[in-house]
Amino acid sequence: MGAFVVGFVLFRREHRREEARAEDGRRSQAVKVSAWVEAQRTAQGGRELLFSVHNASDMPIYEVSLPSPDDDQDESEFIGLVPPGQTIQRPAPREWLATYYAPEPVEIEFLDSSGRHWKRDEQGRLSPADAESP
Repeated sequence: MGAFVVGFVLFRREHRREEARAEDGRRSQAVKVSAWVEAQRTAQGGRELLFSVHNASDMPIYEVSLPSPDDDQDESEFIGLVPPGQTIQRPAPREWLATYYAPEPVEIEFLDSSGRHWKRDEQGRLSPADAESP
């Protein structure tokens, strides 16, 4: 009986390790994607805010979108594709300049090269977005 219990406990431990490794494999590309908003000087000497999306992975990411800053709107800033190792920038809403203090992360949604849908929130937490997709 004792051998059975020990065997079962060891089996469960190994099963959990395998699950953790599989999850790490699924997340390997997504953890290398980040997005933030940052102010830059314009050619005329003013300031503008830009969304930056950086893909530090070796594969492109697809259907990249930054949710709308206005909760009343369902629209997102759609970027599309971000090539591997590149940073794409898009203008952020001008109204944000009034409250801008320093670079900060923004929410982002994207598909990895395996077709998995991911979401990173404003605090940097990464989670699968499949349950939320239409």
